[in-house]
Amino acid sequence: MKFMHLADAHLDSPFQGLSFLPSNEFNDIKESTQKSFTKAIDTAIEQKVDLVLIAGDTFDSVNPSPQSQLFFNHEIKRLTDQEIQVVMILGNHDYLNPEEMILPQTPYFKLLGSDEKVEEAQFKTKTGFPYTVVGFSYQHNHIETDKISEFPKKSNNFTFGLMHAGAKTTDAHQNVYAPFTVAKIKNLNYNYFALGHIHLRQSLSEDPLIVYSGNLQGRHINERKAKGVYLGIVDETTKKINLDFVKTAPIIWQMADLELDHEISQSDLTRKIVDILTRKNTQKTLFGLTISGAQYLSEKELELVNDSDYWLQLSNSLNFDSRLVKVYLVNNEKLQLKSADKEAFNQAESETFALEKIYSLANDLSKKSDYVADLLKKPEFIEEVKELSQVKLGQKLKDMDDETNSN
Repeated sequence: MKFMHLADAHLDSPFQGLSFLPSNEFNDIKESTQKSFTKAIDTAIEQKVDLVLIAGDTFDSVNPSPQSQLFFNHEIKRLTDQEIQVVMILGNHDYLNPEEMILPQTPYFKLLGSDEKVEEAQFKTKTGFPYTVVGFSYQHNHIETDKISEFPKKSNNFTFGLMHAGAKTTDAHQNVYAPFTVAKIKNLNYNYFALGHIHLRQSLSEDPLIVYSGNLQGRHINERKAKGVYLGIVDETTKKINLDFVKTAPIIWQMADLELDHEISQSDLTRKIVDILTRKNTQKTLFGLTISGAQYLSEKELELVNDSDYWLQLSNSLNFDSRLVKVYLVNNEKLQLKSADKEAFNQAESETFALEKIYSLANDLSKKSDYVADLLKKPEFIEEVKELSQVKLGQKLKDMDDETNSN
């Protein structure tokens, strides 16, 4: 038996933060989610799989465009026309009412657990190998209960678990996506547990296999690693699984690093950035750039490297239509403050950047945007805000000091 495990296609993803790009390039990037999905379907057909498991968040929101729904149906029809079984669940982004969705009407397509209850479905391959798929779909943005306790005991069939969920953590804000423990999933002893929701490809357990396939196409700079699907081959006698990863993303994200140890002219700064990006540019890439030693940049240079028009001009020197789309600044110098000022600064920093404070300030915005809500849960985002604040404050203090010394 052959199967494919895919998740988090996020069709209609807005790719926020890239609207400064020329419209034709921005549209090409937006189409990358569909291109990656098509690549997955192409692979499933070429490999003649028996089963495709779709582990949630196929669409980026509960209001998918008609075009993306028709696209999805067209791609799924390509599978079902080949009598490839498709079993799908809905995630926390696409918790749509199934009655309002355009879904394939064929026995080779199954939306599992559409009422948010765990459902068990039995199937057979063309050669008669029996297997079971167990899972559930979201009907709300959040599920705070541990759904694993609702999963039935494994039958004699080869059994797949299918779930869109996050591992239970000590942070209550995180435990809203059907929180689970690996130990409880392992106790089910299913042959393969296909997970969605976390975009980083990873195996939580090798025996039995409990796997996140990751998303099909990286959507921002923190989704840099290879993106794609898992292809599994089951030995029908031993029930052992051989698992291979297949890349699907037409565009990759990469980080580049520039470290400054002295003041630098704008022309030399530009040359260094282009050289660094060119060395890493082997395919169509969206680059993020970290500039360490930002204290050596003048106010004008800080303004320059934060200007998206400057990024576009730099990118004209790159191959494969690659683009610089984000710059991060890191100040290697600690702020020079008097002891009393430093104490006040540290207190203000701890109060300002406390997670509870940030969640409170962004509460209204996060309710309107799943993207913002997800962003606020990422520690690296909070660190970026802190770093930028320190760079800006350090530059202001430096300007004040220079002004004082010149008088």
